[in-house]
Amino acid sequence: MSSPRAQSPPTATLKKSLSSAWLGFDDREPPAAKLLADCVHCGFCLPTCPTYLLWGEEMDSPRGRIYLMSEVAGGEPLTKTVAGHFDKCLGCMACVTACPSGVHYERLIGATRAQLERRVKRPWAERFLRRAVFSLFPYPRRMGVAVKGLSFYQRSGMSNLVRRSGLLEHLPPILGTLESLAPRLEKRSVRLPDFVGAQGMPRGRVALLSGCIQSVVFPAINAATVRVLAAEGFEVVVPPGQGCCGALSAHAGRVDEARDFARSLLDCFDVSSVNAVVVNPAGCGSTMKEYGYLLRDDPRFADKAERFSSAVRDFAEFLDERTQIAQYHPLELRVAYHDACHLSHAQGVRDAPRRVLGTIPGLEIFEVPEGEICCGSAGVYNLLQAGPASELGDRKANNVLTTGAQLLVAANPGCSMQIAAAVARRRGRIAIAHTAQVLDASIRNRPRSELGGT
Repeated sequence: MSSPRAQSPPTATLKKSLSSAWLGFDDREPPAAKLLADCVHCGFCLPTCPTYLLWGEEMDSPRGRIYLMSEVAGGEPLTKTVAGHFDKCLGCMACVTACPSGVHYERLIGATRAQLERRVKRPWAERFLRRAVFSLFPYPRRMGVAVKGLSFYQRSGMSNLVRRSGLLEHLPPILGTLESLAPRLEKRSVRLPDFVGAQGMPRGRVALLSGCIQSVVFPAINAATVRVLAAEGFEVVVPPGQGCCGALSAHAGRVDEARDFARSLLDCFDVSSVNAVVVNPAGCGSTMKEYGYLLRDDPRFADKAERFSSAVRDFAEFLDERTQIAQYHPLELRVAYHDACHLSHAQGVRDAPRRVLGTIPGLEIFEVPEGEICCGSAGVYNLLQAGPASELGDRKANNVLTTGAQLLVAANPGCSMQIAAAVARRRGRIAIAHTAQVLDASIRNRPRSELGGT
């Protein structure tokens, strides 16, 4: 008679189940207990959460994720499954807008992601991808080299050949995602001077963030921003030596890296000599407005970061706060306005862009259905979570195309690339431009065809 199978002692079973997990959060800036307690689990966030809309899973909603945070904070294991629910969050902050209790979800998910970066061992392919992304995107010089290669790839006809051949279907998915997201590059680069004078009598001075990706991939947006500000009577200072603001790193939980970028940027700007620090990418603006919180415990930078944050204004927000003095010529164009999540939800700037665009004679502004739902870009989410990002992109593209607009206006480069790729997948057609480019075309009395309107 065979002997009964030996039973593993409870302690051994527990150790085995936790072999790939950590118990609880570590003591380095975990999600604050007070902020976790602010959530009353009412559910108002559910219909605004993109991942809950996709899957209907409680653990993939803000309420569910806060529950998981509370459990881990109480000593439950931080398993790969639990980490996966946090990774699937876009950080779009639509829940912050919807929450009647004022829960600071952005700080909770930020603290949680920092824990994941330190404590969760991801598959090697994902680790490689993350390392590649964060070794390239925040560095303008490195991006410049990559852009030269991309420019050759596009202009040589190789991109058309690769797409027609179906080769991308047999390559790693990330390559297909990158290829579809890559914008058509401009024929010539635009280098901004360190100082641009105001047109007419100056009524103030602003400093401009040139940005890492923005300055290399979308330099025309920066140039249009400067021209509009100058036409509105402002001197524009573009501090030399500035690099990444740290937004991509902060959104991904790479807090130490984000703080290093923030300190470097603060050393480049002197807010005492300007009326505002103007930012045209929404994701950058939301992070820069949080520098005071990001560097709150830094004895050297805390006060400087707080002053800097209070001076940061989104481009449209800055113009909306002042009387417009430039002459705006008619622009007969039907446009749909896209609310970038890090402008509308994270910064609470919703009406200002519409009011500013509304000063252009002949411009018709259409609202995008489900405008509060994220397009799926979310920093580098569309690279790290390509599947759900594509689903959200397709959903956004459908809603944009139903407006019948000739032009989509967006205030974030990631949104522009994400929606353009989704529209292309549907074989749709709509031009995309930044708010600054539309205002600039009106001021300079340029034909609407320069914005791609049909």
